[in-house]
Amino acid sequence: MGTIVSRLKHELVEAIPPAVFFFVAFHVIAFTRALMLEQHGIRVSTFMAATIAALIVAKVVLIVDLLPFVNRFPEKPLIYNVVWKTGIYMVAALLVRYLEHLIPFVREHGDLALANRHLLDEVVWPHFWFVQIWLLVLFFMYCTLREFVRAVGRERVVQLFFGSSGSHAA
Repeated sequence: MGTIVSRLKHELVEAIPPAVFFFVAFHVIAFTRALMLEQHGIRVSTFMAATIAALIVAKVVLIVDLLPFVNRFPEKPLIYNVVWKTGIYMVAALLVRYLEHLIPFVREHGDLALANRHLLDEVVWPHFWFVQIWLLVLFFMYCTLREFVRAVGRERVVQLFFGSSGSHAA
């Protein structure tokens, strides 16, 4: 029982950084989108959708991180792992988004090919590309920050951003 609890605690701690990062990012995007639509008299409530999306993306990150080939370039300059991981996260997120939208069509039509045709017909392509572009930017930023922390060390990054308790401002 103790190993299960410690494993769950470890998983929860690992989920916090990507969940917080994507929670903040998705809510900023949702808020700016709501502000833009407000000028046209369209009111949207996207808080819950942004929260759920952040949790889903955080889970995708955690699952992808378990793949043996995800940290392929640990000894090369950081950009190698940043670009590599960004690409892997993008493919995984695209797959999850596709399945998330396909499953209701499969339930409705009972046939995978027919469901896929309906999905492709009903996709709002500008919205799809809007989300994909933002995911690319956010994954790139997330991977850059994460690789920087891996290379420099968590304690040093905290010290660089917030200073240490024993140092005085110059």
